[in-house]
Amino acid sequence: MPRFPPTLQKLVFLFRFTIHFLTVDKCAKMLIQDNSADASLDLWSRHDVQTCTSWNAPIIWEGMFDPDLYDQTHKKKDSSVALTVFAVGRYLDAYLDSFLRSSERHFMSGLPVSYYVFTDTPEKVPHLELGPNRSLTVVKVEKLPRWQDISMMRMKTISEIIRKEIRHCCTHVFCFDVDQVFTGRFGSEALGDSVALLHSHSYHRPNNRFPYDRNPKSEAHMSAGDFYYHAAIFGGSWWNVKALTDSCYHSIMRDKENKVEARWHDESHLNKYFWLHKPSRVLSPEYCWDSRVNHGWDIKITRLLWAPKQYNTLRALSGNN
Repeated sequence: MPRFPPTLQKLVFLFRFTIHFLTVDKCAKMLIQDNSADASLDLWSRHDVQTCTSWNAPIIWEGMFDPDLYDQTHKKKDSSVALTVFAVGRYLDAYLDSFLRSSERHFMSGLPVSYYVFTDTPEKVPHLELGPNRSLTVVKVEKLPRWQDISMMRMKTISEIIRKEIRHCCTHVFCFDVDQVFTGRFGSEALGDSVALLHSHSYHRPNNRFPYDRNPKSEAHMSAGDFYYHAAIFGGSWWNVKALTDSCYHSIMRDKENKVEARWHDESHLNKYFWLHKPSRVLSPEYCWDSRVNHGWDIKITRLLWAPKQYNTLRALSGNN
């Protein structure tokens, strides 16, 4: 993987170490704890990255946590997880099988998991031999004319399935894009009340270069923020995810009424939500990494990888231009 020049790497390291030193001591004393295992987080274990936010939420990196302790804690709490994923049009053919099979190997091992697959062609969902305490529900959805609308309207669909089913069977919800493959443990250390993910393309950028929506006419407008979050993964307790999806859906609909579309669609609205409602847990880019990024010297493990993108072909063939 290409890297930045050594001099620039040293400058970035010194800057990060200074930020790390200034924030970690305060954070260790006032850390937001989603469960008892969070008391064991070693915020000092990684001097090359930021391990805590300014509002004292942990940023989860490899080396900070004991995976066995987290698994035992969540088993004692009877934690259970719903995973939602949309596979509409040709996205089902291209990505769904590898996404589901890899999730069976790596996602929340040892915990009950309920998959919810939303698709316009239920008959094409691949058969999968699931592990113990795992189930798969297929929900038919309409294929909208544009992929942007599919992406944005998923907020309403997720909220509805939480209200109808998930709240009765699961403690937590994680929402994923389908064009990804699990490559390593994506475990119970990721569970929290409100969970956001640092975008692999933006986590090294200064704040003024984050790709927020800058249009003041949009409900997603932001002039400043904490981080840039990736909408390919978000999660939390079912009630927090419902609050997030409801809020984003209503903002999207207000934009539609005003004939405005946010720069990065539902992701822009998600970033606005997390700016106003700080997540209690932030996942590092390990949890959704793009191998084309050339500044990943601090990535010691990849837990989920972007699949090779075929957007031009898929969107054209699906009629989602």
